[in-house]
Amino acid sequence: MQETRLFDAGKGETRSMRSKEEAHDYRYFPDPDLLPLELTAEAVASLKAKLPELPDEKKARFVCDFVLSAYDAGQLVAEREIADYFEAVAQGRDAKLAANWVINELFGRLNKAGQAIATSPIGAAQLGGLIELISDKTISGKIAKDLFEILWTEGGDPRALVVSRGMAQVTDLGAIGAIVDELIAQNPDKVAQAKANPKAMMWFVGQAMKSSGGKASPQAVNDLLKSKLGI
Repeated sequence: MQETRLFDAGKGETRSMRSKEEAHDYRYFPDPDLLPLELTAEAVASLKAKLPELPDEKKARFVCDFVLSAYDAGQLVAEREIADYFEAVAQGRDAKLAANWVINELFGRLNKAGQAIATSPIGAAQLGGLIELISDKTISGKIAKDLFEILWTEGGDPRALVVSRGMAQVTDLGAIGAIVDELIAQNPDKVAQAKANPKAMMWFVGQAMKSSGGKASPQAVNDLLKSKLGI
């Protein structure tokens, strides 16, 4: 049957679009300026071996090796430069966290500035360093955003900046405990609310983070509050 068929990528199927009478309906004719192109099997195999990893293959690898969602992996393989950047950030680090920072924070800032990944003020090594600081709990998520801004505008080494600017997360239970004790003593009504509804404890968490300038470890604050409030 002579016909034009459509390919449905979603279903992996072809279906008929329109029929054709004869070959001339396709406007097929020999081109006198083009010589026959004959490739040996060896030449084809050599070309195939030199192909880079194609987007679909890379996407499947990102989903499998980095345990990313198909959607996130699809965004990261949209351009080769983006995929290479992400892999450099994620190498040996928390890949999901790396993907979130590349897709949400970095892409958002690049789009706002009208820049491409190739001209990003923050290199893969710098963003990778920021990811490490979050993972080892040196900084909180809030401080990480402040650090990201510094890296974007000023550059520098993430870990050195955290040390020089006193941005490290406070994990000293004594210091955090003093903040929590003061909040509990000054807000008996909020204490009653938190005991009646544990979700209300988040008010204390927010206030403790505010009092510490965002440097208190959220996990440490949560643990101390639960202990002191008996929740």
